[in-house]
Amino acid sequence: MSEPAKPSVQVIERLFLLLEVLAKNGQAMSLKEISEAAKLHPSTTHRILNDLTIGRFVERPEAGTYRLGMRLLELGTLVKDRLNVRDLALGPMRELHRLIQQPVNLSVRQGDEIIYIERAYSERSGMQVVRAIGGRAPLHLTSVGKLFLASDDIARIRAYATRTGLPSQTRNSLTQLHQLERELQEAQKSGVARDNEELELGVRCIAAGVRDDQGKLVAGLSISAPASRMDESWLPKLQSTANEISKALGYRG
Repeated sequence: MSEPAKPSVQVIERLFLLLEVLAKNGQAMSLKEISEAAKLHPSTTHRILNDLTIGRFVERPEAGTYRLGMRLLELGTLVKDRLNVRDLALGPMRELHRLIQQPVNLSVRQGDEIIYIERAYSERSGMQVVRAIGGRAPLHLTSVGKLFLASDDIARIRAYATRTGLPSQTRNSLTQLHQLERELQEAQKSGVARDNEELELGVRCIAAGVRDDQGKLVAGLSISAPASRMDESWLPKLQSTANEISKALGYRG
């Protein structure tokens, strides 16, 4: 295994080291604590911390103590705003499609529906279930929609049922609240949800969630396939891909 790359300028390497020390501690630290943790001479540590303080990357809450500064938050927010789940998901989605040879969908919640925002599929493949980008479907009839409902508390779930009336689309659609609640409990435990021909007869789906740096469910990744071809062995690959996208968004759960 190759060694991690290091900055070519020693002072920058030390600067990164001091920021890491402060980040790991989380609280204000004295100069002595920082220099000991970084294994740097106190005078070197003091000089670099002073420069970081000028740039607002480090701040002094009290005389002689240091902690990470607000400038890092400002820069982090700029990076976070630039992260687009659709852009980050497309590469992993294409790789998952290559492995399973079935369409892979990315969906987000919009009110009481999910909306498909990206897909990975092959026009040369045989029988497929391809969801149109921009297409919508009720939450309780879709695998991704169930993930979003499962992330709600019971009061919100029941409000959704009252508001929508849990309309059916097929004979398999869940139209009774107790049935839906039971399935959502399973989704909460496993982190996976299923659509068993509830939106469309002959089509089954499995979904795993995509989370942001705060742990919030922001999207769902799903595989759609003809009911007779759905393969449970795809599930670990689906979960691994959803986790990969989540990590790209900053999720560390």
